Amino acid sequence: MSFGSRSHLSIVFALGLLCLLVVCPPAPAQEKVSATAKDARLDWWRDARFGLFIHWGLYSVPAGEWKDQTGHAEWIRTTAQIPLATYDQFLERFNPTEFDASAWARAAKAAGMRYIVITTKHHDGFCLFDSKETEFDVMATPHGRDILREIADAFRAEGLRVGWYHSIMDWHHPDYLPRRGWEKERSTEGADFERYRRYLHSQVTEILSNYGPIDVMWFDGEWERTWNHEHGQELYDLCRSLQPNVIVNNRVDVGRGGMAGLTEDAKYCGDFGTPEQEVPANGLPGVDWESCITMNRHWGYNRVDQDYKSTEELIRLLIDVASKGGNLLLNVGPKADGTFPAKSSERLEGIGRWLGEYGESIYGTEASPLPETPWGRCTMKRVENRTRLYLHVFDWPSPGLVVRGLGNRSIRAFLLNDPDTALKLGHGVGSVAIAMPKAAPHPNASVVVLEFEGPPIVYDLPRFLVASEVFLDEVTMEIDSGSSALAVHYTVDGSEPTELSPRYLRPLRLAESTVVHARSVHDGKPVTEVARFEVKKVAPLPAHDAGVTSRGLERRIYKGIWDRLPEFSNQEPGQTDVVGTVTLKGGAAAEHSGARFIGWITLPADGIYDFALDSDDGSRLWIDNNLVVDNDGLHAPTMAKGTLPLAAGAHRIQVDYFNKTGGAELTLYAGVAGKKLESVAAAWLSH
Repeated sequence: MSFGSRSHLSIVFALGLLCLLVVCPPAPAQEKVSATAKDARLDWWRDARFGLFIHWGLYSVPAGEWKDQTGHAEWIRTTAQIPLATYDQFLERFNPTEFDASAWARAAKAAGMRYIVITTKHHDGFCLFDSKETEFDVMATPHGRDILREIADAFRAEGLRVGWYHSIMDWHHPDYLPRRGWEKERSTEGADFERYRRYLHSQVTEILSNYGPIDVMWFDGEWERTWNHEHGQELYDLCRSLQPNVIVNNRVDVGRGGMAGLTEDAKYCGDFGTPEQEVPANGLPGVDWESCITMNRHWGYNRVDQDYKSTEELIRLLIDVASKGGNLLLNVGPKADGTFPAKSSERLEGIGRWLGEYGESIYGTEASPLPETPWGRCTMKRVENRTRLYLHVFDWPSPGLVVRGLGNRSIRAFLLNDPDTALKLGHGVGSVAIAMPKAAPHPNASVVVLEFEGPPIVYDLPRFLVASEVFLDEVTMEIDSGSSALAVHYTVDGSEPTELSPRYLRPLRLAESTVVHARSVHDGKPVTEVARFEVKKVAPLPAHDAGVTSRGLERRIYKGIWDRLPEFSNQEPGQTDVVGTVTLKGGAAAEHSGARFIGWITLPADGIYDFALDSDDGSRLWIDNNLVVDNDGLHAPTMAKGTLPLAAGAHRIQVDYFNKTGGAELTLYAGVAGKKLESVAAAWLSH
């Protein structure tokens, strides 16, 4: 079949776009059963809020030091470029004579943690369990004991849940691909990734079959080009078949947005997101997530790293995470002898003392409903027909604490550590003032409980819900007050809305450029400031006569070391070819490489189109010489988006991309504004 005809290409594109936009949802009953089953599996985890992460293995032996460098940890084999035969010698030195799983479990329980996730195997391939699939495990060390067996028994005995971390990446196995860039002496001849995948499945089967009920499977190392969605789905299904109640993180699959840890596209599997070393600024409403964070700067033990967060910082970190609806998985990197570093133990003890007094404000709570909490953080819990707000006060106010944005009339307030002493309340419009004692009960964070009837009524700015800020013919806008108790009144003539202005009852259909003003009203009185949103009617960028084209895009490949996208026009490409899509999984775009894709994208109809680039490292998209998406810079897999009004027909497209080191990832997505994005298929592209 020839794809030289532009009209034929347009027809194919239109059919593909139609298939993209017409999506049949699952039957409501099936969807409800699936959601209910997931909720049941996640119920304990959502209640727990606080877990222990353990990174432990052969890398604890060098303790971060190699030759004259002291900045290594669990990645030491590759950051120090240690040959495999040399690294294997750590087997003879791994003998944690002081390891006591029961002591670890007691320490975690005393710290207020509800579960553990421990490295069964990290990227170096060494296993902390007795594996029948390899001799590169703890049984080959002088220790010679199955650590996972002892962990599972000890933590369950203390009433804690048990989770396994398992690396998809494996720097030791002869069939794992790709090799590290510096491993010139390790040939890939004869390596078979499919054989490695069977090995991975066999080991996951071992750790999910031999240690009783496992509550969490926490995967990592999925970002290299050899792993894909099909592999992820198969591994997820294997876990669920072996342990139906296990919850599995999103790193089992591809599609994770870098350290932010969230998978945007629902087609990827996984039960919860995994932000790493960060807390989402505004939380992730409707999403289950868990921030994994170190106490100091490293995951594995590093002898010289004494840059520990203070106990106060860690307590407030836990509060911050809980206030946004997430879990905190706090890491400890044990020493080679099997003990926790002293500063880690001190922090755990301090957190445990605080939780012993204030744990009610963390466990089983929901995210804060309040729009702002300048004095600290807030969590929420429903108790029968009442709501409790737990006000975590960092900056102690005197004489009173003012809570703004709350429309409920509070029943009572009290200090969580002194529930029998009521605090005086004063009510204003959308605010409540709480009379406070002179001194804070706790130096790190004190908790005031505010209680009222029913669900919270929050006085926050109305939100405008619209597919795009620009439109061609007409746009539909919804306005959300955030609470069924509030009415929204709006104007479209530039005036400030009052309680006498039109009330929002149904979506607005706007056919001209308009500035919409809105505010929320409660019991007939305006209770918020005025929110403003502008939509603009625009003309689509005209299409071009592309002439006779062939399927695919021209790709020019460059070599170089960059921190940001260079101007490829000033360089000679080392190779030029034609590719079907703007998608890379390693291959020609390996380390120290760049690529420019040039050609046409043909659209079936006038419209507002969304585009996105998901890349590691930087990328940019131009359409008709307009910069639409800018995802430049050094970063892990990260998605950036942009929108452009385009007429039906052919438009010039250019994508620039570079990768410095590590994973080489690039995918271009497109779709009608407000609809689901899909990777751009080959049938849409020509040159």
